[in-house]
Amino acid sequence: MALTDKQEMFCREYLIDLNATQAAIRAGYSAKTANRTASENLSKPDIKLRIAELKAQRNDLVGINAEYVLNRLLEIDQMDVLDILLQNGELKPIKDWPKVWRTTLSGMDVVEMVSADSAALLKKIKWPDKVKNLELLGKHVSVQAFKEQSSHELTGKDGGAIQIETSPMSTLFEK
Repeated sequence: MALTDKQEMFCREYLIDLNATQAAIRAGYSAKTANRTASENLSKPDIKLRIAELKAQRNDLVGINAEYVLNRLLEIDQMDVLDILLQNGELKPIKDWPKVWRTTLSGMDVVEMVSADSAALLKKIKWPDKVKNLELLGKHVSVQAFKEQSSHELTGKDGGAIQIETSPMSTLFEK
């Protein structure tokens, strides 16, 4: 079934912030009933399918998929402080840092300290959270490091089949 123009707009607006109520309002639905309309729209199979199609198109356009995420997490995991230090322990100029360092640092502070007879720069860098990164690596779809591997098998007496007996519900209430 083809979507109406308003439903199509809802799907496109929904991808902006994944807020269905706001997407409904931006798509032209009444603000008073936007919450209900948004919920109804998200329950419709045609709209769900269209949102999934639009998400897939967006992911293809920007090239982000599970493999990309895994590769980025691996890059972060393999960051080595020696990549940004000179032999004397000072920081290399930022232009000489590997891209993963330039794009992944959580923060950087440069403080100039000046006194009457000297001046110095204090440089602090904040690494990405390596433990959190490892946790994300372990949870990745293709890694599944934290997925429990368990199975349960039920058997009857002496390992045989379980005997099941059925009886009408009415017999449960007989005295």
